Amino acid sequence: MRNVVVTGAISILLMAGAAQAQQATYVWTGAGVGSGKCPTYKMEIDVTVDGNAVKGLFQQEGRPQRHFEATKDGAGLFKTKAEVGGGGSMDVTGAIKDGASQVMLDGYCKFGGPLTKK
Repeated sequence: MRNVVVTGAISILLMAGAAQAQQATYVWTGAGVGSGKCPTYKMEIDVTVDGNAVKGLFQQEGRPQRHFEATKDGAGLFKTKAEVGGGGSMDVTGAIKDGASQVMLDGYCKFGGPLTKK
């Protein structure tokens, strides 16, 4: 009986360690793409992946920080919308893949590109 309890406890610790190992954090920093003032707008996008959950924080220079949440599919792709205030929103798309992770916010300008692992 004692061996079963010890084995069960070890299994739980191993599963918790595996789940923790799945968490990764990425960043993209750059300028917007599009017409008008888009190329002058600077943005930072932080993306945290925990299992299939994708959470992002983004902040355009001089504006409030915003967020998004999505779920990645089996291919590592995700898609959602992010509220940006004043009733506006941006489409958020991306992929979390070894060596090819990326994010794109598309609304009044386009922001994003390849993600760098933190």
